[in-house]
Amino acid sequence: MRSKRRNSEVISLSFLDIITCGFGAIILLLVITKVGEPVILEISPEPMDGIIRDLQEELFKIRGEAKVLNRDLTAKREQISEWDLRVARLSQELASTQTKLTNISEENAVNSVIKGELELALQQLTAEMQRLLGDRIDQKSDLVGGIPIDSEYIIFIIDTSGSMFQYSWDKMMEQLVTTLDVYPEVKGIQIMNDMGDYMYSEYRGKWIPDTSARRKAIISRLRTWNPFSNSSPVEGIVKAISTFYSPDKKISLYIFGDEFTGRSIKEVLDTVEKLNKKDAQGNPMVRIHSVGFPVQFSNPRNLQFTGIRFATLMRELTRKNGGTFVGLNSFR
Repeated sequence: MRSKRRNSEVISLSFLDIITCGFGAIILLLVITKVGEPVILEISPEPMDGIIRDLQEELFKIRGEAKVLNRDLTAKREQISEWDLRVARLSQELASTQTKLTNISEENAVNSVIKGELELALQQLTAEMQRLLGDRIDQKSDLVGGIPIDSEYIIFIIDTSGSMFQYSWDKMMEQLVTTLDVYPEVKGIQIMNDMGDYMYSEYRGKWIPDTSARRKAIISRLRTWNPFSNSSPVEGIVKAISTFYSPDKKISLYIFGDEFTGRSIKEVLDTVEKLNKKDAQGNPMVRIHSVGFPVQFSNPRNLQFTGIRFATLMRELTRKNGGTFVGLNSFR
């Protein structure tokens, strides 16, 4: 019985020691980690409601200023658009004015050369033409004033394009009749269009006999003669010279037209120079004259280019081939 009691005492003391140490540890933890009130970092000087109200007022003010700025920006953009339109319009007017000045300069140059050529184009009639003309040798023509009429054969190359047929046909026929009147009698006549098509297919490659009845028939048929044309006399010129050139014949070629749509003026001049042989004195055997009709010059300036090219080509072609270019200034 004594030994049981001793063991119970030993266990009770150990238990008390453990409990005591536990409470001591809890007390020590409470001492180390002292619980206090939360620290106030900053005290708000005024209520949050006031701040929100101020921010809202500032936001409304910014929105109002943004509306004003957007309205000003829209007005500036509209003003810039108006300025852009004005600049574009002024640029077009400037380009148009520059084109007009260029065309006027070219026309003045052409007219100056034509005037000089008309004044200098005085040629001697051959003995044969003197016999044919007789007493009419001193008469003048309003159409060919200054144009030499010393040929015994004449060929007409007529532009039959739509612009000529629609606007200048009556005037062209009048000029052709006037030209024929200057030659009261020749050894042969031929009528071709600018493409080289013959008016009378039965006289292809041959001369049409010159009689009063034949002249009347030519004028009558010319009123409705309208074969296809490409508005370029090159084909007709080349065909006429290559077909009818002869060293024993004095031939004059009359070109009636209003525009040149070909590729190169120089190419035409070089081709004709090779075809149109020269005599011992250096004179071309086929004289080339031309009458220009102002169809294209009734159009706006920017549509007159082919008319200017025709005048330029005819001026050089007639100058190099012993003839004269006459540029009409009206359809009347």
